[in-house]
Amino acid sequence: MPLPLPLSILDLATVARGETVAQGLEATTTLAQRAEDWGFRRIWYAEHHNMGSIASAATSVLIAHVAARTERITLGSGGVMLPNHSPLQIAEQFGTLAELHPGRIELGLGRAPGTDQATVGALRRDPRASDRFPQDVQELQAFLGSTSLVPGVEAHPGRGTGVPLSILGSSLYGAQVAAALGLPYAFASHFAPEALEQAVALYRREFRPSEQLSAPHVLAGVNVIAADSDEEAEQVQREVQRSRVRLFTGRRGASLTDAEADAVLDSASGAQIRSMTRYTAVGTPDTVATYLDDFATRADADELIVTGPAPRRESWWRSWELLATKVQNAH
Repeated sequence: MPLPLPLSILDLATVARGETVAQGLEATTTLAQRAEDWGFRRIWYAEHHNMGSIASAATSVLIAHVAARTERITLGSGGVMLPNHSPLQIAEQFGTLAELHPGRIELGLGRAPGTDQATVGALRRDPRASDRFPQDVQELQAFLGSTSLVPGVEAHPGRGTGVPLSILGSSLYGAQVAAALGLPYAFASHFAPEALEQAVALYRREFRPSEQLSAPHVLAGVNVIAADSDEEAEQVQREVQRSRVRLFTGRRGASLTDAEADAVLDSASGAQIRSMTRYTAVGTPDTVATYLDDFATRADADELIVTGPAPRRESWWRSWELLATKVQNAH
């Protein structure tokens, strides 16, 4: 069955166990090149800090690298954590990208720090910066437009590029900001599913048309684990859950055995870890396509943005290859 909605990719630029960072980034670049041929709409990269398994901390640098090695696919951030930066700096970075790759660059913005509290301090982040998030989004948008909100200050590069913005969130707050500013709203249901339906309903109800967007546009995040059989996909899903246990317990190495990770997952405390990836399509391509169709309806989404959480590179590649058969069918 063909997929009903456009599909985009959120690539966390993971470094698999046993890989170097360079090898992880090579896989990320190759995925973008293949995704372009497969027919995916866009790829986003997320700003995370102090996480050894994720190599997208310097988000704009990674986008520049991938954009130079692809030709058509849209690239952006999912997202840049704006309170970690000044709006002017982000306007200059993404304005530079837009001048180098016209029509291919977009900018998703989040309010969270994307890291732990110790790293927040190392980033020299003002703990109160998130309170200014709506105002900072407007300042950034103005820097990318024709009229700066800061007298005497322009973004060069940046001014006049009109890089399209999106708001990312996992709560009602992000939905309200996106609606008030008339911007697309991307909900992080791939790891924070609780408020999905309520937030999307609020966004659609309160949306105000803007120069960028005349009607609401919702992107919903969902994990995909595709394999040649349902049983194999379920086995990979268990590996994903074990990896998350190791991540949240700070024991990513071999010190936590599979049996110990399973014991955590099967306990009451493991229920929260399992619930974080509630929205995960697991199975053969047909099983995955059916799930994504149902999820799109539940999320009231205009577009799905999918992640590939398989921890082993071999199963990660196979999952994308199988999902791509459905993307091709959809075009």
